[in-house]
Amino acid sequence: RPATVVDRAAALADFTKNVQREVAKVVVGAEEAVEKLLLSLLVGGHVLLEGVPGVAKTSLAKVFAQVLGLDFQRVQFTPDLLPTDVTGTQILDRKQNDFVLRRGPVFCQILLADEINRAPAKTQSALLEAMQEGQVTVEGTTLTLPKPFMVLATQNPVEQEGVYRLPEAQLDRFLVRIEIDYPSRQTEIDILRLHGGMTASLSVGAAGAVAPMPHMVTTAEQILDMRTLLDGVHTSAEILDYVVEIARRSRNHPDLYLGASPRASLYLFQSAKARALLGGRSFATHDDVKQVAVSVLGHRLIMKAESEIEGKTSKDVIRSILDQIPVTKSP
Repeated sequence: RPATVVDRAAALADFTKNVQREVAKVVVGAEEAVEKLLLSLLVGGHVLLEGVPGVAKTSLAKVFAQVLGLDFQRVQFTPDLLPTDVTGTQILDRKQNDFVLRRGPVFCQILLADEINRAPAKTQSALLEAMQEGQVTVEGTTLTLPKPFMVLATQNPVEQEGVYRLPEAQLDRFLVRIEIDYPSRQTEIDILRLHGGMTASLSVGAAGAVAPMPHMVTTAEQILDMRTLLDGVHTSAEILDYVVEIARRSRNHPDLYLGASPRASLYLFQSAKARALLGGRSFATHDDVKQVAVSVLGHRLIMKAESEIEGKTSKDVIRSILDQIPVTKSP
C-alpha cells in the first residue's frame, strides 16, 4: 500500500468537510450530495442530478465549482438547442478573411447541462464524446477539454411534456445519479433563515440582496493530484468478489430487463475506493460499496414492465440484492 495514501488520507477527510462547510453557506442540507459530487470528481465521472424544480440543483452545481476553484459554464437545454451551441463551431472572421473556431461552453471544467432532457437526442449526443473521451470534435478538428472535466446534468423526473427520455447509452456515461428530494422541516427553516435576510453576518450585494460568500478551498491542480491517490487505496479480494456478485445477480434478477454491465461494476468499484479516500481511509470496505451502490447502479438498471406496474423500483432491487449477498471477510 503506497505510503502517500496512508499519510494523506486524513487530510482528505478534512478536505471533504471543508467543501461541505463552504457549500452549506449557500445550499443547506446538501452534505451527502456534495460527498457524491466529490466522489465523482475523484473518479473522473459525471453526475445526473434529479429533482423537482426549486430544490437548488443549479445553485448546488454553481457553488460546488466555485468552492473548488474550477471554471464553470451553464447551458440551458431547450428543444431548439443545436449541438454546435454546446461544442462550438467555425465562424468567418472578416478581419482575417478566414474561418476561426468559436469554442462552445463545453470548454470548461464543470459544465452544468440544465434540464438536459428538454433537448432532442441529437443535441444530447453532443456531450457523449466529451463525457467519454474528454474531447470534442468541431468541424473535423479534435480538441482536448480542460482537466478536470465533469458534466453535471439536471432533469425533472416528474415532467412529461416537452421532454426527451435520455437514452441508455447516455445514462451509462453518468457515474452516479443524485436524487435531490424536498428538505426536512428543520433544513427548510434553515434555508429561510439563510436566504430570507435573517442572517446578519452575510454580505449584502449591490442590489441589497443577501449574498453568502463561500471560500475557495482547493484548485484544479490539487484535485488532479488527489486523483493519483485513488489507485493506492487498498481493496481485498473479497471486495472484488462482492462487487462482481452484485453485478451478476442484477443480470439474472426476475424484476430486471437489463442488469449491470462490466462498466457498471468498474464504476462501483472505483466509487467505493473514492468514498473511502474522502472518508480519510486508505482502504475500502464492503460498507463503502453498499453506500454507493444505489447511486452508481440505479440509473443503469432497466425494470421489467410488469415489475414497474407492481410499484417496484431499481432502488428496491439493488437493496434486495445487497441484503441477499453475505459479507465475507478475510480471517
